Amino acid sequence: MKLIDLAAIDHNDKSAADITNAVCEELGFDYASYATMNPVKGDIQGYANYPDEWKIHYGSHGFHRFDPTLYKSALSIAPVDWARFEKDDKFNTMFRDAHDFGITSRGLTVPVRGPYGECGLLNVTRDCSDEEWEKLKRHVMGDLQLAAVQAHDTVMQSGLLAKALYLPALSTREKEILQWVAEGKSQQDIGDILSISHRTVEVHMRSGREKLGALTTPQAIGRAIGLGLIAPG
Repeated sequence: MKLIDLAAIDHNDKSAADITNAVCEELGFDYASYATMNPVKGDIQGYANYPDEWKIHYGSHGFHRFDPTLYKSALSIAPVDWARFEKDDKFNTMFRDAHDFGITSRGLTVPVRGPYGECGLLNVTRDCSDEEWEKLKRHVMGDLQLAAVQAHDTVMQSGLLAKALYLPALSTREKEILQWVAEGKSQQDIGDILSISHRTVEVHMRSGREKLGALTTPQAIGRAIGLGLIAPG
């Protein structure tokens, strides 16, 4: 599992980073970040306007492997106030260090469900009183949800996410064969349709499974559909 900074990828359009910055400037938050997880490999990638020192510390200590603002928020379809998280050892370890970098544990995550099985997460923080926090949430929740969708759509449309996700580069033949399998055809049927031997069909199927990180052909089919590489049968 890797932590990938999308801002480090060479691309002219950094508008998703602009959105996270605007969330802070216009809605009154201290810091904001956008992240998404690779549905196949589990890699984390995104933008954050946290101090560089904290981003380096976060990555070097592997906090992305258990960060509750990522993993617990990804289980929800509604915005998640970090106050709901269990204050266990992992939470306390991460936010004890975060406080040393001027980052509060008072925050909110807005999840966004994407078309490829990925979950986008917009995180925001603000160091303020309980009363100010509740008032801020009521005032900006609609804007935050819109910003989360805009950030996710921007990254998807830019092609940065696909590049960062290292989506499996299936060959035309591999996709063709998986498509026929999805439609219920046997190896012999596919061989007859494509005028190749059923053993050649198996070679391409095995290669497709390996590229998709799947143990079985049905699992490969499910992942290929989820990633938009083939259509449902």
